[in-house]
Amino acid sequence: MADKIEAVFAGVDVGASRTKVAILDAGKNLIGHAVRKSGTDFTETAEICLASSLEMAGVSKEDIANCISTGYGRKNVPYSHDTKTEIGCHAKGCYHYFPMSMTVIDIGGQDNKVIKLDEHGRRVSFKMNRKCAAGTGAFLEEMAARLDIPLEEMDGLARKSENIVELGSYCTVFSGTEVLEKIRQGKKVPDIMKGLFLSVIKRVLEMDSLTERVVMTGGVVAHNPYLVNMVREITESEVLVPEYPQLTGAVGAALFAMETKG
Repeated sequence: MADKIEAVFAGVDVGASRTKVAILDAGKNLIGHAVRKSGTDFTETAEICLASSLEMAGVSKEDIANCISTGYGRKNVPYSHDTKTEIGCHAKGCYHYFPMSMTVIDIGGQDNKVIKLDEHGRRVSFKMNRKCAAGTGAFLEEMAARLDIPLEEMDGLARKSENIVELGSYCTVFSGTEVLEKIRQGKKVPDIMKGLFLSVIKRVLEMDSLTERVVMTGGVVAHNPYLVNMVREITESEVLVPEYPQLTGAVGAALFAMETKG
């Protein structure tokens, strides 16, 4: 007779750019996950991500004891039992991996978050940038298009820089014009790329001061780990990164699902 499957808990983070699903077992272990472009149908994407995550975990939808959704499209998840804010879920996810006081820097596709937590995981303050694409994944995607390079090559190019080209504007539109001017001047693409990374970092650092310990999350961090190295050098802070930085919000949502079961 087959062993009975223990109940699992699901967290769904529907961002404007990417949808993430995390499945946790009763021991808070991440046993299934998926990331996919949110596209134009958040509900369908959430269903596809859930199916992929459940398959990875080796469980079925019926095994889900509770599910919480978060993010921009959190109300577009029909199988979710409740919703939580992005700030709360990111804070909870980070504290799960690093139970200590910290400043969370989340760099997403459409917004940035800076969240401060005390040693008990309680939120002390938070700042969020939603009014401008500068310093977000959307900014880097636009600049990659201007430079005619694939997104997956940005990190490697920035690492090759020998003479960083600093950009004067944070604005996506003006930065695009400035990048074209740097190309016309014969500046090297790796040096421009590192300058773009620096622009992202500066934009985040102007949002709020940092504490001694920093945790960086988000899709931009997941795909461009060199940003983490640069933040360490610039701030001289301890900078930590979860194993799956893009899933932090979804993991936090799953942890809330576990706490509120029943």
